[in-house]
Amino acid sequence: MKTLLVNHLCSILVLLSVTTGLCQAVEINRGMMLSHSCAGCHGTDGKSPGSIPSIEGKSAEFISKSLLEFREGKRSSTVMGRHAKGYSDEEIKLIANHFAAVK
Repeated sequence: MKTLLVNHLCSILVLLSVTTGLCQAVEINRGMMLSHSCAGCHGTDGKSPGSIPSIEGKSAEFISKSLLEFREGKRSSTVMGRHAKGYSDEEIKLIANHFAAVK
């Protein structure tokens, strides 16, 4: 009986550790997935191929602040205000962190 209880506890611990790892992987993938909508204008990984500003190498703070300003109408834009309004605070954070990590 005691061995069975120990086996169940070990199984639960393994399951919890796997689940935790999966949750972290989903968050990372979500930031990457959200960043794909930026690639159409800002280029793959934020490296702009043309006149649109590159966001590659910008800090997460700069990107977050810019997106929030666009979303709130504090920064003028033609397209960015409409894009930014579609993102929650958490999604803006994920996008900013993704591009800040791109090297």
